[in-house]
Amino acid sequence: MTMNLELARQNMIENQVRPWEVLDARVLEVLSRVRREDFVPDAYRNLAFADLALPLGHGEQMMKPVQEGRMLQALDLTGSEDVLEIGTGSGFITACLATLSRRVASVEIHADFTERARDRLRAAAIENVELVTAEAVNEYHPGGVFDVIAVTGAVAHVPERFSRWLKQGGRMFVVRGCAPIMEAVLLHHEGDGRYREESLFETDLPYLKNAQPESRFTL
Repeated sequence: MTMNLELARQNMIENQVRPWEVLDARVLEVLSRVRREDFVPDAYRNLAFADLALPLGHGEQMMKPVQEGRMLQALDLTGSEDVLEIGTGSGFITACLATLSRRVASVEIHADFTERARDRLRAAAIENVELVTAEAVNEYHPGGVFDVIAVTGAVAHVPERFSRWLKQGGRMFVVRGCAPIMEAVLLHHEGDGRYREESLFETDLPYLKNAQPESRFTL
């Protein structure tokens, strides 16, 4: 039986995303327009619109649609922003960010993820994206600052260098803490090294490489 993709997409939006208080018309429109099924690994294509975190390989996963919607809404993109995405993954969030902003730089540690995302973005005719393969926590240097940073993997603590990449007045989405209960927060850069935190929701995501909690040994 052939899956009705458009019906499944609208059911995802109306029955999952909206009830999670994602009401921004721009976000709902981009979730309707960007073909999530084209960014899901082939083995999970029939689960593209399920309320599930889908495996990508290398121990990584796609966020649930509800989490993606809440993140995009919190970032409040207007179309004029320069965005840094830390963790390209499948490229789906990259595509959504690019549709909602002026330009996206996306950094990914796994070269095969970068290449697959590049192919998917090209097929979707999304061109305002620069993809970079690099380790973000210790090594990557973006060479500039950004209006918005979207961190799509968890961190035990927000690396100070991430905060330095955020313009005054900018905002950063990040999931931090210790599994299995982590907190998704939005950090607002208010100037003079001050950051205001806005708690969004609880979740559990795989850690970015080198961002996991330090091991603790007890006697």
